[in-house]
Amino acid sequence: MVIMLRSSFALLLALGACLSFPISHDEVSRVASSGGGLDAVLVETNGGATTSFGYLVYVVPRGTKPSDGREVAWLYGAVRNDHAYGANLKWEGRSQLAVEYMRAREAQVRRPRSVIGSDTVTVLLRNGVTDSGAPAGGMLYNLQRIPR
Repeated sequence: MVIMLRSSFALLLALGACLSFPISHDEVSRVASSGGGLDAVLVETNGGATTSFGYLVYVVPRGTKPSDGREVAWLYGAVRNDHAYGANLKWEGRSQLAVEYMRAREAQVRRPRSVIGSDTVTVLLRNGVTDSGAPAGGMLYNLQRIPR
């Protein structure tokens, strides 16, 4: 009985430790629409060494920050080539946003159509697109390496 209580207590401590580590949310890409009134924004999430990178995609009025819970698409473990994590945002005309990546463990469009002001944007995922020029590693890591 004592051993079982100690094991349960140890499990609860381990679970609490895992849940207490913050997940980072960092903007890693922002692409203006051809009309200039909207931005597509890619946010990289990082839960630590035992997880892969997550990516949240937002469409927002030009220059504004994304709002939690308003993402239009989500990817987990997405890569642009065999060594580079992430995805690329590509406006196709004024009203269609493609999220391009080579492969992902999970990918989901959460809002296929979004109305922002007077604009309606269609969002689609496009897997199988290799970006051979993307540098190895996570997107935030590579942004931080670039001298400004």
